[in-house]
Amino acid sequence: MEKNILCASMLLASSFSIAGNDASIKGQVRDSIQNAMEQHILHNQIGGKYALYDAIKGKVLKLDLAELHTGIVSKGDYYVSCADFTDANGNEYDIDFMVAMSDKKLSVFQALVHKDDDGKRKYHLEN
Repeated sequence: MEKNILCASMLLASSFSIAGNDASIKGQVRDSIQNAMEQHILHNQIGGKYALYDAIKGKVLKLDLAELHTGIVSKGDYYVSCADFTDANGNEYDIDFMVAMSDKKLSVFQALVHKDDDGKRKYHLEN
């Protein structure tokens, strides 16, 4: 029984990582996408918190970075990756970052709430 649970867990985990990661994005491109996300988060802070307007909830979120995800997908002219954040009340957010080439470097041009404590939003960029 424990083997079946372990196998099912491994299969489930691997299917999520495949859906949200393009293994052909490697090396400097992958590092540059992650760096663009880090720089965007650093340069969009209010009082030491990442600030993002949530158009669905109609408020500015002030978030602490928990973890950058390693998964990255290509959407033609841009890439999508995400990161986990928390707010002061312990609410968790999964934020999608759209990253594209601008002036010969990769930069974040849009960030959106993908998921919050209410669940996933209606759009899906990670696949």
